Amino acid sequence: MGKKRYGLLVDLRRCTGCQTCQVSCKSENKVPLGVWRTWVKEIEKGLYPNVTKSFLPILCNNCENPACVTVCPTKASIRRPDGIVIIDPHRCIGCRYCMAACPYGVRYINPLFGIAQKCDWCSQRIDAGLDPACVVDCPTGAIVFGDLRDPQSDISKKISRLPTTRLKVDMGTRPQAFYVGLDEYTVLEK
Repeated sequence: MGKKRYGLLVDLRRCTGCQTCQVSCKSENKVPLGVWRTWVKEIEKGLYPNVTKSFLPILCNNCENPACVTVCPTKASIRRPDGIVIIDPHRCIGCRYCMAACPYGVRYINPLFGIAQKCDWCSQRIDAGLDPACVVDCPTGAIVFGDLRDPQSDISKKISRLPTTRLKVDMGTRPQAFYVGLDEYTVLEK
């Protein structure tokens, strides 16, 4: 089968906006107050009195062609062989080039350390054979993680049978976060 290539799928039909993914991410990764590695955007749709609310979890797309890696002057942003984009905290100087290059706006400067950080799909958990914290803690099972190259993985099976959308594919980054139930209005509101 070859090397693994990880991806993440969010089924927006199941997302209730409970923000458990945000909380579990902060707890797992010791994210300080005031910044987020992942967050849930609330979007109101329609016109009164026919208004609905939907939710869009925002996180790093761990792109196949990550702009953040290309612009990093210290090579602190690294794309691992399994596709996960990480930041080497010993190399990062907090210059914010990666933040400017990211079309998804998912990087931040850690106020305690002065370095860039972002969602890396809990790479420390993956390396230990575990799923990311947001996947484990999602009460509705809306988030699925796995090897995109394994046709028997849950994520591959879902992507093969459900219509999926990726954010900002026109940017050429080849994002590896997939969404089910993402409509045009939600994308435009991002």
